[in-house]
Amino acid sequence: MIYGSFRRIEGNTVAAQANALSMEELKEKGKVLRRLIIKMTTEAGSGHPSSSLSAVEVVNALWFGGFMKYDPQNPTWEARDRFILSKGHAVPVLYAAMAEAGYFSTDDVMTLRKLGSPFEGHPNMKRLPGIEASTGSLGQGLSLGIGQALGARLNKNGANVFVVIGDGEMGEGQVWEALAAAEKYKLGNLTAIIDQNGYQQTGATKDVLDMGSFEDKIAAFGWHTQTINGNCQETVVEALEAAAKVTDRPKAIISQTKKGYGILPVLEEAGDTNYHGKPLSPELAEKALALLS
Repeated sequence: MIYGSFRRIEGNTVAAQANALSMEELKEKGKVLRRLIIKMTTEAGSGHPSSSLSAVEVVNALWFGGFMKYDPQNPTWEARDRFILSKGHAVPVLYAAMAEAGYFSTDDVMTLRKLGSPFEGHPNMKRLPGIEASTGSLGQGLSLGIGQALGARLNKNGANVFVVIGDGEMGEGQVWEALAAAEKYKLGNLTAIIDQNGYQQTGATKDVLDMGSFEDKIAAFGWHTQTINGNCQETVVEALEAAAKVTDRPKAIISQTKKGYGILPVLEEAGDTNYHGKPLSPELAEKALALLS
């Protein structure tokens, strides 16, 4: 089934799912995604649940809120919109969304990181149809998105490109070269969303490399920018609606989030609100799932 145009914004038809979920349905879907993230990473005994949980509202809105067109039965459909997860270690959130969208079953994702499984610890487009870019080397996703946005323009297929970037990645020089290039080519079909959860592998981003205001810096490159509460589903939808109205330049949404959002009381009890690169124990997972019931 190919999803067609649905969401209309001031006369501009935004390519989207015909069955875009209501806000209440979106919030319930967010809980489903969070439960899948916890279950698959705990089953795997490894992975990045907290980094995945912070990005749920953004991924949820894109896949189920009427902002992307895609066909799970034809993942190479030329006119599909492209989603690139530059912070590839958070791939459980993408697997959860794709499973709920019908690309594969929710049982399949429970093989995360197991020997022979295509559900690797980072996205691998060679092993899983529907993955648009193999990511994991941080800082490269936006450059890949620019290439796909330029390709869509040349092919005149109407495809939009969405790239989710981690705030730790923003210290990579390649990101800023990409920001300059995207403005040069006036890529109005490109939207970058920075998941600013405040942490990276070795600690708080402000301690590792304090980048100051992302919005000020990115706006100086000529992009349309917004800074939002990225864990508020209504706010995320409003920001994507606003970005969709801008067609003459690239768009950036600085999505301020909390790592592990949705199960923060459990992480606080465990004494680690960063909780980077490790799954919840079965005991903690049971408590987290109870919060999301």
